[in-house]
Amino acid sequence: MLYELATLSCPLLSLGQVCERARTWAAEAEAGTLLGCWRTDIGTLGRVIVLRGFDTPEAMTAERRRALMSAAPFHAGDLLTALTMDSYAPFPFLPPLQTGPRGGVYEVRTYRLRPGGLAPTLAAWKAAMAPARAYTAHLVTNLYALDGAPRITHIWAFSSLEERAILRGNAYGAGVWPPKGGPDQILEATSTIALPDPGSPLA
Repeated sequence: MLYELATLSCPLLSLGQVCERARTWAAEAEAGTLLGCWRTDIGTLGRVIVLRGFDTPEAMTAERRRALMSAAPFHAGDLLTALTMDSYAPFPFLPPLQTGPRGGVYEVRTYRLRPGGLAPTLAAWKAAMAPARAYTAHLVTNLYALDGAPRITHIWAFSSLEERAILRGNAYGAGVWPPKGGPDQILEATSTIALPDPGSPLA
């Protein structure tokens, strides 16, 4: 499975419309599965984040071309102020992404890595998953970029910001998180708290 993470920028009062149109766009696609549709709540506002999965590189490329050639990509051309579409592959040792209710509060976290930093990052995460199980059970997926700067994007799900803070504090306090050696590869980190659109498969 390959993934596209699209970020649609729009006026704040248009977020609902953009989410609805993006879901319609995904439903009309000849390939790909809509996995998540979120509105940013903490971080840069006025953003809709859309996650889709594809079985083949060709299918993802075809969908990318459909958006690039459209006068109204994601059916939201009149509302969009910016659009980015990034291609990702999953960390190979993680289980397949599961949709459904996951708590309702999502964190989308991106790390830009040092050149050559992906392999040690993968190794560090693989070693840390089981020892930090109480925390990593909330990991929806972790993906590495197939284009652009070396980077990973991990998506987490919690029932509340309080739960997130408690779990992270416990993992840090126990010394099982962050993955040992992982932070050494990070050049820049960003984090966004996002809430699922009512029609999001990841709810």
